Amino acid sequence: MNGLSGSLLLPDWPAPAHVRACVTTREGGVSLAPFDTFNLGGHVGDNPAAVAENRRRLGTLYGIEPAWLSQVHGIEVVEANPQQQPDADASWSSTPGIACTVMTADCLPALFTDRAGTRVAAAHAGWRGLANGVLEATVASLEVPAQDVLVWLGPAIGPSSFEVGEEVRGAFVAQHPAARSAFVPGARPGKLMADIYALARLRLAAIGITAVYGGGLCTVTDERWFSYRRSARTGRFASLVWLAGY
Repeated sequence: MNGLSGSLLLPDWPAPAHVRACVTTREGGVSLAPFDTFNLGGHVGDNPAAVAENRRRLGTLYGIEPAWLSQVHGIEVVEANPQQQPDADASWSSTPGIACTVMTADCLPALFTDRAGTRVAAAHAGWRGLANGVLEATVASLEVPAQDVLVWLGPAIGPSSFEVGEEVRGAFVAQHPAARSAFVPGARPGKLMADIYALARLRLAAIGITAVYGGGLCTVTDERWFSYRRSARTGRFASLVWLAGY
C-alpha cells in the first residue's frame, strides 16, 4: 500500500487539518492496459474485478468510504452516501470518514470546504456542467457565506490542449462577458482553445469566492493521469475530499 500512497497528489490549500483530500494517479493498481494500472472507472470497459480491487485499495489506504457517483454532466448535488451511486455530478458530506468522490479523465475536478471544516464537497465539471452551474450548485450545498469557502481545482485538460467550438465560448460569454478572455484562437479554422481553470475561477469569483487554489496541471500532456482526449479508451482517476474527525 505504500506504493499507492506515494503515487497520490495531495492538494496544496489552507484547509483545516482534519479536512483531508487526495487525487489518484495511474499508478498503484491492478488494471491491465489500456487501463493501467489504477483505473477507478467502472463504465470504461475494464475488468470489474480489477476496478473493485483498485477501489478497495483506495478506501483501505485512508480508512474511508468513498461515495461514488454516476456522473451525467449535469449540476445535481447530493449528500455523499457510500451505499448509493446516484445520477449526480457533485456531492457533499459533514460525516467523518465518508469521502466525496468524483472521477475524471480531462474534465475538471473541484474540491470544496468551509474554513471551519464542518462540511466538504466535490464536483465534476466538464464544460457543459461548468456552464450550467455545477460549481455554483456545489457551493450552495456547503450552506456558508462565500467568504468562508475554500476551493481546490484538480488536474484537468490544460489550455494548450482544450480545443472547442464557438458554441462553447458562446455558452460562457452569454452569462459572463469576461469569460471571453479564457478563449484564444486555435490552430484550426473556427476552433478556439479554452482555459477551463480560468473559466472556473471567473465563475467562482462572480459569486464572491476568491480563495481558489490548484489549477495548472494538464491531464493530456501529463501522463500521470488518464486522459480521454489523449486516448479515448482509457481509465478514470478520482479526486476525493473528506473529514477525518475532530
